[in-house]
Amino acid sequence: MPKRKRAVVTQPQPPQMQKRMRRTKTICSCSSPRFTDNSAGSAFCWYEEDVWTEIAKYLDGKSLVMLATTCRWFHGLIMEGSIWKYACLRDLQVPAPLHVAFNWRKLYVSAFDGSHSYMFRQKEKHIDWMRIGAFSVESSEALLTERLSNPTKLPEEDTMQKMLEACGYCVLDNVKAGIWIADLQLVRCPVCELNTCDGTMQTLDARHIELFLSEGYQNGSWEYEIIGSHDVKKHVDGASGAIFDLKHLNDSPTSAVFNLKSWVGKPNDWQPKAIITLHSVAVNTNLQKNEGLQVKYQVMRAGAGGEVVSIRISQQLL
Repeated sequence: MPKRKRAVVTQPQPPQMQKRMRRTKTICSCSSPRFTDNSAGSAFCWYEEDVWTEIAKYLDGKSLVMLATTCRWFHGLIMEGSIWKYACLRDLQVPAPLHVAFNWRKLYVSAFDGSHSYMFRQKEKHIDWMRIGAFSVESSEALLTERLSNPTKLPEEDTMQKMLEACGYCVLDNVKAGIWIADLQLVRCPVCELNTCDGTMQTLDARHIELFLSEGYQNGSWEYEIIGSHDVKKHVDGASGAIFDLKHLNDSPTSAVFNLKSWVGKPNDWQPKAIITLHSVAVNTNLQKNEGLQVKYQVMRAGAGGEVVSIRISQQLL
């Protein structure tokens, strides 16, 4: 028999390992603002001005500043005046004025940085304060009053002092139109110079939004002047003050100020209360038994004969 050839059985050799390719470029998510998926023709640009302008409408001032510090592109977008104008009007809840003398970013900072008039002058007299809000003045006339009742007719006396003494309110002209910010201030007695004096004075303090940015205010050349002062020498239930845009005195929203039951609190509630509408602001603090009040009206003008840029109505117990 022919010899059978031996079958040679060889062990299978392990497949040769492929060389691992070295990555030549690291992945960086910030290398491009453009993301493209596998779909043909689809692309999204992260840096779309219209998109981020719309997003910015939902951010407060602090968030806007934080976004602006992320990169140069966002800084250029967020510093755009239209964004700060929108944020300012949105947060103050007032309509846009016809004209402003400063950029809207500075106006926003001035309105929301926590500053008030007693931070710049008479710091030693200041005790506490409360931001009430903002209102709009469209006309050049304002009604100032210490009585929270709708006047049946406007005063006809020839001087503000006589108006106040006769009916407890007066008409102020040459008021600067635009956005006004109102605060309620509590300060020490201004009659004496003793810091230990326990006497206090309540002040409705309203100012035009541009006041703190104006050179005349910053250098101290604009000062407050008293336009009227008188004493109420009998018991008074509450210390009140109000400012109305005369043009809108009879508007429906303004009537809420005269609905005292809705906001002044119960007679034994001694906490200060305030109300603000689109064209008016008012404050009231219920008082315990007293012998009367001294009421003082002050204004600040933008220079001699200039427009009224700040108004104060103050009450102090006799």
